[in-house]
Amino acid sequence: MKPGRSRQLTRITTLAAAALGTVLAYGQSMPTPDPRVGLKAGLHDAGEAQFGLQRLASLPKPAPFEPPPSAANSVMASINYANSDIAFQGGHLFLGNFYGVNIYDIAQPAKISLLTSLVCPGGQGDVSVYGKLLFMSVEMSNGRLDCGTQGFPAPPPPPAPAPGQKPEHPLPAADPARFRGLRIFDISDINQPKQVAAVQTCRGSHTHTLVMDPKDPDNLYVYISGTSYVRSPEELEGCSGKQDEENSRFSIDVVKVPLAHPEKAEIVASPRVFSDAQTGAVNGLWKGGNHGDGTQTTSRTDACHDITVYSAIGLAAGACSGNGLLLDISDPEHPKRIEAVSDPNYAYWHSATFSNDGSKLVYTDEWGGGIQPRCRATDPKNWGADAIYSLHDHTLTEAGYYKMPAPQTEMENCVAHNGSLIPVPGRDIEVQAWYQGGVSVMDFTDPKHPFEIAYFDRGPIDATKRVLGGYWSAYWYNGFVYGSEIARGIDVFQLVPSAYLTQNEIDAARQVQVNELNVQNQQRIVWPPNLVTARAYVDQLARSKALPAKQLSAVESAIGKAGSTSPKKKELAKLHALGAKLISGADAAKSPEDANRMKALGAILTTYKA
Repeated sequence: MKPGRSRQLTRITTLAAAALGTVLAYGQSMPTPDPRVGLKAGLHDAGEAQFGLQRLASLPKPAPFEPPPSAANSVMASINYANSDIAFQGGHLFLGNFYGVNIYDIAQPAKISLLTSLVCPGGQGDVSVYGKLLFMSVEMSNGRLDCGTQGFPAPPPPPAPAPGQKPEHPLPAADPARFRGLRIFDISDINQPKQVAAVQTCRGSHTHTLVMDPKDPDNLYVYISGTSYVRSPEELEGCSGKQDEENSRFSIDVVKVPLAHPEKAEIVASPRVFSDAQTGAVNGLWKGGNHGDGTQTTSRTDACHDITVYSAIGLAAGACSGNGLLLDISDPEHPKRIEAVSDPNYAYWHSATFSNDGSKLVYTDEWGGGIQPRCRATDPKNWGADAIYSLHDHTLTEAGYYKMPAPQTEMENCVAHNGSLIPVPGRDIEVQAWYQGGVSVMDFTDPKHPFEIAYFDRGPIDATKRVLGGYWSAYWYNGFVYGSEIARGIDVFQLVPSAYLTQNEIDAARQVQVNELNVQNQQRIVWPPNLVTARAYVDQLARSKALPAKQLSAVESAIGKAGSTSPKKKELAKLHALGAKLISGADAAKSPEDANRMKALGAILTTYKA
């Protein structure tokens, strides 16, 4: 397909789009029965259901990234053409794919268009962007230094195993042209990305995370999480798959990238973040297996799947197969583990998200590896879900679970996957991908009682067999939600008001604009202290009935008058007085969340100047 070609996916079948916006303006609650159940199957003509989210645009994958007919209906063969993670910069969206990268123009999100396609196989193609540099993870054995599509000769089949023995899985023959690790492209010319570095690693790069050191502005650091097989030392010197203290498992890799000379990027450390503090054994955390009767079988902790850094608080959260980690990154080149947690309901710790204030952490469990149906009515609600932890003094305490509530079919791969915060002041809200479970928006302000406030879902790709698809990532960026659909392409959404989210809250979130977003490098959200932000807090205090009706009405009236073109001095004085009253009364609020809202609202009102 030619760049820029657009093919809109099917319109909503369960709710008329025009009617939806009108109804939601009056505060509609979740419809029952859930319209996500029983949706029509199809690749580009599936049934759709949405609530609190409105799909604005969709683009299919460009032709080189569509699987050939021989692979389209195979779960494992089609993964070689799967869309993966997303990064953003200015008016551009970078969409990773196991077959390369596609770059889109999102200057007008509702008119998203394809700008550049870069064919460069090797999976899984996770991307990040920083300045004029684009980073891409490569872990599969078909990756080549030259981005070629020819791959390598398949190894001969192993001999049949002896009775009772497991079959062998021989390593691919060593080849100097193979590439597994971190690619770095110069995107000074967005239409012609140029590879400037290729950092080889022993296990490839499943994912990676950019880390900035405020004390070292000349260099960028990249944490590489490798989860695949260990290559032979004949192919890359120093690699070892042996079970000894020198093996290439049980660590992450730290790459240092000189920004003036990215071609000199290299691994500078491979910290043993899973080691036993007393014995020094590199395999110091979960050894693999179940936790007892009725518990999950959890993977061995020998790698991180994903690391989310929050430099503003000097911490990183590692989702590391068998454990959730908390890392001190005050020295980015030498991260240190300061906490590790496990959960008998978790199969594979996959990814993590901090709340904006750093008081909570959401870890996801990728039970079934993302290719299995794990959201059926019979599946446990705390397996393949989000676990929400409170974080205090570097200690993690589990508080609650969240799982997308709509039961999915046997034909839909579904489990918790990648998401990001939506910057609504006064609340902790995350939009998240659930593969063929769709997109779900969760409020986890109260970590013990998270709940869904919005969603979008399609029917299965095929009603008769399981075909890999659904959302890999769903991220908020500058006022819109973007969904990376593994099989179908890219979708653009906007939030619409409902009983769970007001237009004022949406407007406050849309004020937050950034020039660059790599979700695994979490940025602190700062809201402007204006009346737009204030109105969001007012709506929240009204929703929770935190203020007497008379006081709430007075605040709303004062904000309205202060927001006029020429408010009088006495009106501003009244606004300031109401703000001071909110601050003084915050300690008597019904909940800590309302206390924080009252203080934040009071701070805006007491300092507001026309």
